Amino acid sequence: MKLQESVTSLRGVGPKKAEALARLGIETLEDLILFFPKSYEDRSRVIDIAMLSVGSKCLIKGTVIRKHENRYGRKQRLVLKVADATGGIEVVFFNAGYITKSVMEGEEYLFYGQVSENRAHLQMIHPAFEKDDGRRGLVPVYPLTKGISQSELRKLENQAREVYSQTQELLPSEMLEAGRLCPIGYALNNIHFPVEKQALQEARYRFIFDELLTLQTGLFAVRQNMRNKDNGISFDSSVSVEEYVDSLGYKLTGAQRRCINEITADLESSRVMNRLVQGDVGSGKTAVAEAAMFKTVRCGFQAVLMAPTEILAKQHYEGFKSRFEKHGISVGILTGSMGAAARRDTLEKISDGRIQILVGTHAVIQKDVVFCRLGLVITDEQHRFGVNQRTALKAKGDNPNVLVMTATPIPRTLAVILYGDLDVSVIDEMPPGRRSVDTKCVSDRERAAVYDFVEDQLRSGGQAYVVAPLIEESEAVDARSAEEVNEELNERFKSYNVALIHGAMKQSDKDRIMNEFAAGDIDILVATVVIEVGINVPNASVMVIENAERFGLAQLHQLRGRVGRGDRQSYCRLIMCGNSEVARMRGKIMEESCDGFYIAEEDLKLRGPGEIFGTRQHGLPDLNIADLARHVNILSHAKECAVEILREDPELSSERYSMLRRRIVKLFGEDFALNL
Repeated sequence: MKLQESVTSLRGVGPKKAEALARLGIETLEDLILFFPKSYEDRSRVIDIAMLSVGSKCLIKGTVIRKHENRYGRKQRLVLKVADATGGIEVVFFNAGYITKSVMEGEEYLFYGQVSENRAHLQMIHPAFEKDDGRRGLVPVYPLTKGISQSELRKLENQAREVYSQTQELLPSEMLEAGRLCPIGYALNNIHFPVEKQALQEARYRFIFDELLTLQTGLFAVRQNMRNKDNGISFDSSVSVEEYVDSLGYKLTGAQRRCINEITADLESSRVMNRLVQGDVGSGKTAVAEAAMFKTVRCGFQAVLMAPTEILAKQHYEGFKSRFEKHGISVGILTGSMGAAARRDTLEKISDGRIQILVGTHAVIQKDVVFCRLGLVITDEQHRFGVNQRTALKAKGDNPNVLVMTATPIPRTLAVILYGDLDVSVIDEMPPGRRSVDTKCVSDRERAAVYDFVEDQLRSGGQAYVVAPLIEESEAVDARSAEEVNEELNERFKSYNVALIHGAMKQSDKDRIMNEFAAGDIDILVATVVIEVGINVPNASVMVIENAERFGLAQLHQLRGRVGRGDRQSYCRLIMCGNSEVARMRGKIMEESCDGFYIAEEDLKLRGPGEIFGTRQHGLPDLNIADLARHVNILSHAKECAVEILREDPELSSERYSMLRRRIVKLFGEDFALNL
């Protein structure tokens, strides 16, 4: 067997199994051995049934005395009576007909699961079970998909052990020794088949470090490319932005002024600007970006802003037109829904310079988009774009300046490490007179009172968002769905227009519904988190979030930011259906603070970075084993190594770093622009 062989070379992997494995990102044997368990079960000791306690997860060994099937509501139920020398327990499976044939009366099995109680009888519901082969210890639990089981995946991992010896080290031996990192073969054996907890910890440390090193080296390499490959465009220092700032009709905050000064200094320097602007919802990032565009155009260059959705791009376009055209600056828009004739006309005006500021969606990175003299590239809500998309946009010009903006505050403890040598500007001051959103947590028993409050707001001319965590009902997740809430609200608010929007809809339908909501034709918009990044609807005064305990703090703050954008006092009601300590703490934080940076720091402590960065880690590749919150110390070590490696071999062209180079390309994608 070879590392790059297809998994179909393994026993038991036909086309259907290969398809299931592919959904997990496993296509080759190398993919398989680098697919790590999400957790481990300690099955080192068999517990006597008489010693079981309710709520504990245990391994028992018993004989199936009796098995019978019956119906439980709409579900088919298989009940096994299992006993050892000390007592008996019921083992229950729902809708699992295949188990009936797998388990035989009179036979002895191992069962591992959580102990519960039903009518004074001990139970295990849906435990893992197998024949006793004499092996005990830590058992890996892998992420799964339909069509493959834990036992099947474990058997495949066991077959693949043969290729461990072919796996190259990521780093030279002296770096491994200096970092006290165990060898790759030892790490692979003990991540999949740990013999003891110490060996498992050593293996996990090794792979966490490898993943963070790959991530950090890749990020540093692309930034190094952006900043050091060529000299940047140096803008004329005599061109001032004051004419534009004075025309805004309001006074900028001190934080906005500071950011504009930092950006201006970058634009006038000889090096390429590569700056992140972080600012809470409503802090005035757009005005800062517009000042940068104004200077760019006045210095004879074009500027482009890429937004994550067409509706947001159109909103920017309308705003830019009203503010820039009075200064004689032309603004254009490019989106995927444009007709062929309009698109041709726009492309012509971009290429000959008649459009000085372009706003668009991903359409602006298409191959046929050619700029005349691009000097500034801006991405809005930068966490919605991958590294490849931002790099493709930058490639439209001759080393243009780059400004990335986000309204999702990143904890300062992570920003320093994640962004490394990327310059970060923070707008940490809100415009005067902006009202905070009145936020309260309520239990699900108070839902009727919340709906009465919503109706009061509608009567006074306001509009409302109601957000649910799921699109449709799920047996696996105990939470309200947007479809269920939409039906309920249509019944409750018969004299109002209630509409539903979610991520599975066509983009054209989502845009139409959002436009109707913005125009006031829809009174209540029921949604999933698809509205987290949305357009301004100043008239929306209420945000209700169902099952708020299922959202991270940073995400709740982002959703809350959809209201409070007009003159009306706005409100957020968090309906909590869970009563855990973490849920209570998070609710208290939301009630007491509207500071996104403070909330992000608290979210990091309570939930880790997943809720802050979302599924795509702020445009970064997904991480499989590392956790950016819990592994900050390892990330710091990886950062130091990445700097040392790139100082020694900036393009990773030597054999010494060939495996690291290959891993970076795999992590970021084949078109990752690293010049590797």
